[in-house]
Amino acid sequence: MKLLEPWTLGPYALSNRVAMAPMTRNRADEHGVLPDYVAEYYAQRASAGLLITEGTQPSAKGQGIPNTPGMHSDEQEAAWRKVGEAVHERGGVIFCQLMHTGRAGHSSVAPNPEDFVAPSAIAADMLVATADGREVQAETPRALETSEIAEIVESYASAAQRAIDAGLDGIELHAANGYLPHQFLNHGTNQREDEYGGSPENRARFVVEVMSAMAERIGGDRVGIRVSPGGKFNDMRGLDDEETYMALLDGLRGLNLAYLHTLKRRSNSMHEEMRRRWPTTFMVNTGYHGSSEPPALEAELESGSADMVSVGRWFISNPDLIERWRAGAPLTEWDEATFFTSGREGLIDYNFATR
Repeated sequence: MKLLEPWTLGPYALSNRVAMAPMTRNRADEHGVLPDYVAEYYAQRASAGLLITEGTQPSAKGQGIPNTPGMHSDEQEAAWRKVGEAVHERGGVIFCQLMHTGRAGHSSVAPNPEDFVAPSAIAADMLVATADGREVQAETPRALETSEIAEIVESYASAAQRAIDAGLDGIELHAANGYLPHQFLNHGTNQREDEYGGSPENRARFVVEVMSAMAERIGGDRVGIRVSPGGKFNDMRGLDDEETYMALLDGLRGLNLAYLHTLKRRSNSMHEEMRRRWPTTFMVNTGYHGSSEPPALEAELESGSADMVSVGRWFISNPDLIERWRAGAPLTEWDEATFFTSGREGLIDYNFATR
């Protein structure tokens, strides 16, 4: 199977073409520091060609969801160092996904209410979690001042450097699923009239600046990006347009980035054009767990639609997913009730079928 063939990603020789998709797990403490046992969670799944971590805030101001980890303090970096060491001991490659929630969070989780920001003051029509775990209607964010954007760009570059200093192999920018970079790309959430809004090139500007800053800091071949053109998660309303994503790809040309990771299911025609234009590794995530079986994923590679595929929930309940596929072993169903709870349960206690 092509799924199990080696692949070269930037400077890294991957053992197969399957990535573990980034998945929020909410195990960090109130300071954004991961507990020691999370290192075992990632190490158990190190047979994936590439591990992409849960969304990790590049700054305290970027946090909008309780119990998500950060990459902006020495204590957070030390916790991630344990993760990297555990993964590398088992031969894995791991990239840290950097995620600023923007409007897709709650102000009670941010350091101050005024830190709850977005490109424009447009509330999401959705429920969000407060710092104490209550579900409430999303608030209206404060629109970023133009002068504030450079600080956010720098926070991403600084977090990328911390990830490398912690011994991780690279980073992925979360520019998908309705978080801050996606909010800049989407004309329904970005109604700015400065150089970061209006035209497709202007809507793409923030993401291009973030990617450029991170590539300059740690090298483009250690930087990937995830996008979801046409996605509706976190109330993005399907107001993406092809012109903005083409402008984004044009702006990223020349950075020699590690990969483009895209959600495919709602954007087939756009996906084909993105595939045609993208110069390095092209990774797809089909989104639905039913299409995460080997034949469907193998078809993506056999057809040339992608170089790699990413899989999410099956990796939660099958830490040895690659070995199970190789051996034809049955898969274990996940327990969704433990996806976002605290503690070891549902994280590191799933069985290995191939040991």
